[in-house]
Formats: sequence, structure tokens, C-alpha cells
Amino acid sequence: MSESAPWSDLELARFVRAVGHGVVATVRADGSPEAAVVGLATSDDLTLSFDTLGSSRKAANLRRDGRVAVTVWLGDVTLQLEGLADEPTGDDLAALQATYFEAFPEGRERQTWPGITWFRVRARWLRLSDFGTEPPTVIERRRD
Repeated sequence: MSESAPWSDLELARFVRAVGHGVVATVRADGSPEAAVVGLATSDDLTLSFDTLGSSRKAANLRRDGRVAVTVWLGDVTLQLEGLADEPTGDDLAALQATYFEAFPEGRERQTWPGITWFRVRARWLRLSDFGTEPPTVIERRRD
């Protein structure tokens, strides 16, 4: 634990940074789920980002329906988030990419790939479960 409040947005962001990857779940056109492991970057306010090819199933799903669920875990600690994803442009994209490239410097090379894009995820709900504590710590909150 750091000097920030236990499991504050900043502490959760540090957790995501330490893990670096998670599962992103999206909704297909027929309503069925689709999930993929992605490299996740985050800002201090827990705005997540990842890159993907625009031709991927997750990109098509998110362009049609921005609802997304993300799970990040390490050992006994699991962070679940639900929220909305979008594809930022302009200054918003530049800021998102700066955060992403800090986490994944090799992502700069992918900028040249045809169809590469970045998604931003803003959590509306989150749940942190730490089963390494006694009793287990479970924190759930909305962020509307």
C-alpha cells in the first residue's frame, strides 16, 4: 500500500500498472459476449486504454456498443470494472497515447500498422476483491 488512500482510484491505477494486462469483454451484435486479453494502460484517475486493430472483433463490438467489462487480477486480488469505451481523437487521443506509450513503449511501433486504433475505458462501476486479507476485502462503488 502506498501513501494514497487504500484502494483509491490512484491505488487501483497503480495495481493495473503493476499487472499490465487484463481481459476486456464486449457485446457482439447478437448479444453474446466476446472476451480478449489486452495490454492495459491507465491514467491516475483510472481511465484505461488499450490498442487493437480496427478490424478486430472487440473494435467492431465497441464501435457498435460501447459497453465493456474489464478484469485485472494478480494473486488474491481481482479488480472488475464495467463502463463505456470510445475511440478518442485529436488532443484526447494524443493524451491517451502518451499514457499508453509510457506503459508500453513498443506500442509506438504499432502506430504504423494499418488500422491500429486505441480505445479509452471509463469505469462506471468497479469491484475490488482482495482474498489475501482476513477477512477478505471487498470494495464496490459506482462512478457515475
